[in-house]
Amino acid sequence: MTVFMHILMNNVLPMGVLIGLGIVLMRAFKLDIKTLSKLNFYLFSPALMFNLLYNQKLELSLIGKVFLFLLLFMFAQYAIVEIVIRLRGYKASMRSAMKNSVLFYNSANYGIPLNQLAFSGMSHTLAVQIIVMVVQSLIPNTWGIYNVNAHKADMKQVWRTILSMPVIYVIPGALALRWLNVPVPGALQMPITYLADAFFGTALITLGVQLGSMEWRIKRSLAVDVSIAVVLRLIAGPLLAWGIIMIWNTVGIMPLDKLTTAALIVSSAVPTSLSSVLLAVEFDNEKEFASQAVFLSTLLSILTITVVIFFLNIQIP
Repeated sequence: MTVFMHILMNNVLPMGVLIGLGIVLMRAFKLDIKTLSKLNFYLFSPALMFNLLYNQKLELSLIGKVFLFLLLFMFAQYAIVEIVIRLRGYKASMRSAMKNSVLFYNSANYGIPLNQLAFSGMSHTLAVQIIVMVVQSLIPNTWGIYNVNAHKADMKQVWRTILSMPVIYVIPGALALRWLNVPVPGALQMPITYLADAFFGTALITLGVQLGSMEWRIKRSLAVDVSIAVVLRLIAGPLLAWGIIMIWNTVGIMPLDKLTTAALIVSSAVPTSLSSVLLAVEFDNEKEFASQAVFLSTLLSILTITVVIFFLNIQIP
């Protein structure tokens, strides 16, 4: 119990404090969530991603292993969600909303701070989380946009929206500059560093502002569906990740070390991404369901992630 409380107080609750500040600020001053989202989306998040990809040492073997894991993990999640969708008989808009709420998880403004707190800023686990963040940044901004609009007619507008996403250009740009060993001018590197450093606090506060703007109750008509999404994200997610890694290591091909294993399981346990809400709002696709799934999964994640880290601390030195 002492270990559990230590993890709760030192690894999880610090993020809760910043999220709580965002909620208080929203309730007190009615902040403009769209402005904060744009700052995170167009400035802080791209700067962080560029800074990490350009400066962080990423071994090719680690990139390959994490990409393979994410491929297996997302396919397995997709299969489970598809079974649920068929059993529930959802309409087209709800099918895409449920997929987005489970497949897209908060690997950036929740996952990176959590990774740094849980693993005491270790560069290896940060590298793992960066790769996860890259994938989780690309997919919502490409397939996610297509997914919420697949049942609609105007696909030209969908592709225009996808091509306007900054992350599509930041990721290959940073990797190309690093591969070509092109130095970033100091006049640009300093602003990028400042923006990247501002990401952690502003991202969590923005998450709190978003939660503070939501209705803090689950509509009875959506209670079952929201609960299913939360269970699939917070409980089935880390269990599925653990199962995939156990089978992977049993097979013995490119086995994952204990630290990489722990980082991947923790990364799979984070709540639903805000991108699912942003997509729902932007394209008018089950906004209430998406918002409530983010709210409840973020709230309950304080407990579930503490449990995940607790068991990982017991099993993985």
